[in-house]
Amino acid sequence: MSDSGIRVELAVDSPGACPVADVTEEVGASVTDVSRSSPQGGQVVEEFTTDGEADVVEAYPGAEQVFAAGDGGRYRFERDRTDCVCEAVETFSCPVADIRAVDGRLMLTFHAPDVDRVRAIVTRLKDLYDGVSLRSLRRDGDATVMDTTVVDRSKLTDRQREVLETAVEMGYFEYPKGANAGEVAEALDISVSTFAEHLAAAQTKLMDSILAD
Repeated sequence: MSDSGIRVELAVDSPGACPVADVTEEVGASVTDVSRSSPQGGQVVEEFTTDGEADVVEAYPGAEQVFAAGDGGRYRFERDRTDCVCEAVETFSCPVADIRAVDGRLMLTFHAPDVDRVRAIVTRLKDLYDGVSLRSLRRDGDATVMDTTVVDRSKLTDRQREVLETAVEMGYFEYPKGANAGEVAEALDISVSTFAEHLAAAQTKLMDSILAD
């Protein structure tokens, strides 16, 4: 393992009380270029840019428009400090470098010193939120995937493999999503909760193989 650190991209389908993700679900616009600051008093100030003409202020009354930008705009809001996804990551001394959101799904990028830190962060997020998935792991400064890992697919049950294959075929892991959890579950003729259970179990098995020393 290189000492240069690891660039991690992950997604959270259900990020809890996340105003940035909530805005995308309410107005149907994607959110990019998110920045945060914590002035005195405990309040967190966030700004973000949307790519559509949706009325963000009407959908999220706490937001104010900073300026218009093409078909979208730049918005700012204040919130209380909460146990949000980004703050959960940053408790591991890994500042979040990039935040995006679409259709209620939060995507973020951070840099970790080693695989053990990545594993601890992902485990913690899975304890707090549903639909946590790794999108990529790369060495800092490297444009290629970190290294090659042999994954033993026999660790998956037939049902887990079917769930994964169906989710991939329907575009569940794409950005933006080609299908949501309900649509994939319907195609598999199972409930959304059962789909989530199979998917989480399969991802955990694969992640353990990928992140193994």
